[in-house]
Amino acid sequence: MKKTAFIVPALAAIALAACSENAQQETGEAAGAVAADVDSTVGEAARDVEQASDEAFGAAERSLDEAGQSIENGAARVDAASDRAQREAGQELEEAGRDMQTDND
Repeated sequence: MKKTAFIVPALAAIALAACSENAQQETGEAAGAVAADVDSTVGEAARDVEQASDEAFGAAERSLDEAGQSIENGAARVDAASDRAQREAGQELEEAGRDMQTDND
């Protein structure tokens, strides 16, 4: 009976140790899987941020290009309107000068 009393706890200790090693191994494997998932998620997040930044910068660049083109178009319209106004003013002055000559004759 004395031997049995020592053998049962010893077997229980061995079984517990084996179970503990198995649990440690499984815990280690789970930790490795979590670390891989975190690494993957962080990498994906970094790629997403880079892509979003590229898209934002591209949109800003297109907006600036469009604004520059609008300014150029507006300046061209102002220039054309100024040319027309100058021509019309010149024609009006010529007409007024002819009217003055006619009135003086």
